[in-house]
This record gives sequence, structure tokens and C-alpha cells, in this order.
Amino acid sequence: MTAESKLIQSDLAHLIHPLYHPSGHQSPKIWVEGTGAVIKDIEGNTYLDGLSSLWNVNVGHGREELAQVAYNQMKQLAYYSTYTGSTNLPAIQLAEKISQLIYPSINHFFFTSGGGESTESSIKTARFYWKVKGKPEKVKFISRMRGYHGVTLAAMSATGLTAYWPMFEPRVPGFVHIESPYPYRFVNPTPELSDGVAAANLLEEAILREGPETVAGFIAEPIQGAGGVIPPQDDYFKRIREICDQYEVLLISDEVITGFGRTGRWFGLEHYGIEPDIAQFAKGITSGYIPLGGIGVSDAISEAINTVAPEKRWMHAFTYSGHTTACAVALANIAIIEREGLVQHAEEQGARLIAGLQELEEMPHVGNVRGKGLMAGVELVADKATKELFPASANITVRLGNELMQRGLFTRVFNDTVLLAPPLCTTPEQIDQIVQIVGESIAALG
Repeated sequence: MTAESKLIQSDLAHLIHPLYHPSGHQSPKIWVEGTGAVIKDIEGNTYLDGLSSLWNVNVGHGREELAQVAYNQMKQLAYYSTYTGSTNLPAIQLAEKISQLIYPSINHFFFTSGGGESTESSIKTARFYWKVKGKPEKVKFISRMRGYHGVTLAAMSATGLTAYWPMFEPRVPGFVHIESPYPYRFVNPTPELSDGVAAANLLEEAILREGPETVAGFIAEPIQGAGGVIPPQDDYFKRIREICDQYEVLLISDEVITGFGRTGRWFGLEHYGIEPDIAQFAKGITSGYIPLGGIGVSDAISEAINTVAPEKRWMHAFTYSGHTTACAVALANIAIIEREGLVQHAEEQGARLIAGLQELEEMPHVGNVRGKGLMAGVELVADKATKELFPASANITVRLGNELMQRGLFTRVFNDTVLLAPPLCTTPEQIDQIVQIVGESIAALG
């Protein structure tokens, strides 16, 4: 038995992985090294990292500067609780820095360890806010099909990918879903309106159906990520903001993927000219070098937190909120993004990526290419005229993933859609290589 085989056997004997079943884990990749947009496995094979690991290694792999910052902070003070009455320098500095980058009306931040905790924090904060405002019946949340917001129990209940639900039901009550705006497949029930407005109006219908006095918030990714990389129509979010204002519903922007430069802007809703009431983030804030997430809240929400009576305080907490080392790494990560102009680079190379992929739409089974910044999806269909999906028996998702990997690109394929979100530092030559590999892999399916 080889050393690699022994490691895999040990893995199978002791590790439970995310989304786990051993049938899909008999020959896992053992990753050992990464540099920029390239990762290496234990056998010495190299691959382009087509998804920045899990949408998060924005500045690329192997950044010694981030390791050094973590080391220096750990030597001085690795961690101390930030429960009320204590704080630390990196947490203070990071909150101030994010306030300079994010939406103007958001200036107060609570830190978590990741995206799921951030969703939980948004949900609890919205309920808290409406109780403070004398509207305690506003406890429900509306989100969208194909949306992903995490898999803790409440976050899973907001997530609109149904495969996550069955084995953990019943879901938390008070969560309902509307259809995604999904421009490629959205069927407009009111043709006199634009598709974007019609899709947004599904939110108004849901609010009225549930009762406006019961709805606390609407949770949405600016661009749906795990559900297939789905940018909405350009006029979608403007109408969403109007509806939320009309019915006193908090707009929660899930920026876990779209934050910190991924779409060619610091945050995703900047593309649509609106601001949320709560913005939740994680992933790119540290480029995955250490776990960190958080939420930013509007000035109105922070005022509610600050002015409530002590006995009604915002009684929410995590042990690692404002983790000293994590916040120090985040500051250094943001400094790299700024210094190297990676937000603009994401816009420019994202345009190159999407333009290259759009040339593949001439292929017989490429139904739709979509994206924004360094975030793209290539959807395959059995019939381009009808947009009919391949039958499950065709096993396109697994076959296509294998073809991509054989050609040196490691990424995810979901529902016959190639998901792409390479590191923001990916070079033009690597972008072109990604496009070439995707095209060759699709052609190899026959």
C-alpha cells in the first residue's frame, strides 16, 4: 500500500467531510501546496484552481505575508474574547476599515467565524430590531430558490437548494421561498413588465400572502453562487429595495461570495445602485487563510442596539467573535487587495473570462454563459431550443468534472453547470487556459 493509499484509508476511517457519503470519497484529492491560482496534490499534479477553493481564496494561494501576520499576532496575543467589556486592536481596526469600503449607511460590524454564523446573526438581528421597534410579530424571512445561505438549521431553512433539506427536517418555521430571477429560465407571468421587475414582484406577492406585519426580512445574494452563478436582471434589485421599503422588510444582502472584490466591485449590490439594511460576509475577507465572517448593519439598526434598555440587550454572541488573529489576517488581506488593485483586476479579467466563455455558446449543448467579475457559469443543456436538461442517466455533472480535472482545471460542476470563480490574481494567460479547458472538456462529452 502506498503512502497516499494509507492516508486515504485513514481519512475514510476517521474524517466526516462536508456533504459526505463514502461513495463519493473513494479517491479524494489530497492537496498539499498552492501558489497563486495553482494548486498541487500529493502526487505532484498541478491544477488551475477554478473556484478559489470554495469561492474564497481571493488573493490566491501561498501568500507568505498573511502567514507572517498571523505568526506575529499569535506571538503577541493570539486570541482574547471580545465579549462586552473587552476588545482588541485588530478587531477595532478591521471594523473601521470595512466601514470605509462597504455601503455608506453601514458602519457597525459584528464578527463571526464564517458564513453560516453570519446568516444566523442576520436572522437574529432582524428579529431583535423589529422587537425594539414595537413590531414583535415580524419574525418571518423570505429567501429565494437556488439561494445558498449556509447549513446551520436556520441558515439551511433560508437556503433554497432543496437537496440540503430532507434528512434534517423539519426546517425552522417562518421561512418561505420565492423563485429565483434566473434570467435564462425565468418565465414572466406579467409580460407587460420587464423580467426583472416581474421577478422582484414575487417578493411583494409573498409578503402580502404571509402578511406584511409578520415578515422581518428578505435574504438574497447579489449574485446567486452555489445555485449556479446567477446574476439577476439589471432592474431586479431596484424593485426589491422599493418593495422592502414599502412593507418595512429588512433587506439582507448575503455577500459571503460577492464581497471583497469577487464581482469587480468591493460588494455585490454596488452593481445595482442600492444599499441593504444588513450585509453579511465571510470567505474573501481573509481569502480563506483563517476563518472569519461577520455582518454589517445599517445606522438605524445599530441605533436600536445602542439605545435599548440593558435588560433587553442584543443577547447574541460567539466565542470567536472578533478573533484577534483572524482580524489581523483580514486587515493584511484587504491591504493586498488594495495594493495590487485586485478589485479592478477582477473586473477586467472577469470580462475576459466571460467573453471567452461566450464563444463556447456556439457549441451544440452550451445553453447559457453568465457571470459578473471573476464569477461565471456555463450551463449545458440537452436541447438548446427548448432548454431541456440532460436526463440524470447521462451523468453530465460527474463526467464533465472528470474531463475538466484531466485537463488541469479543478472546480465544481452543479446541475450540469460549470461554476468558475478563480482567484482575483489569476493572470490573463490562466484565464485563457481556463476557457480552453472548459471548451475541450465539453467537446469531449460527445
